[in-house]
Amino acid sequence: MGLVYAEIELINGEDLALKRKHIIGEDEVKRMTVSALVDTGSYMLCINENIQEQLQLPVVEKRKAQLANGEIVQCDVVAPVELRFKNRATTCRAMVLPGDSEVLLGAIPLEDMDVLIHPLRQELIVNPDHPYFAQMKLK
Repeated sequence: MGLVYAEIELINGEDLALKRKHIIGEDEVKRMTVSALVDTGSYMLCINENIQEQLQLPVVEKRKAQLANGEIVQCDVVAPVELRFKNRATTCRAMVLPGDSEVLLGAIPLEDMDVLIHPLRQELIVNPDHPYFAQMKLK
């Protein structure tokens, strides 16, 4: 099976909370759409420093991570990040990888959204057994 990428939307979770309280408007919510490598070998959502800077996500802790080349680096962990894919959404933490690293969509957010990798089509899909999985209102 080749590499699988998915278009996902990343949203600053603190901004969404402020919007729900009518403190900021919809146009002030920081969000972006990115292409993420679906990586079941990673357990978290991993973003890069550029995305973290644009979304202004708060750092909640630091963790050590092993990169694909074996290098161990200390990374910031940011939260909350709302992640959306098709009719699915989850709120999670994200590890901030150095520089302009590729976005990785790890196992925890994949499982929480109940999505699957379709090996023949090489794409991320909504679980066909639960196509209308109950979701919160996405606005």
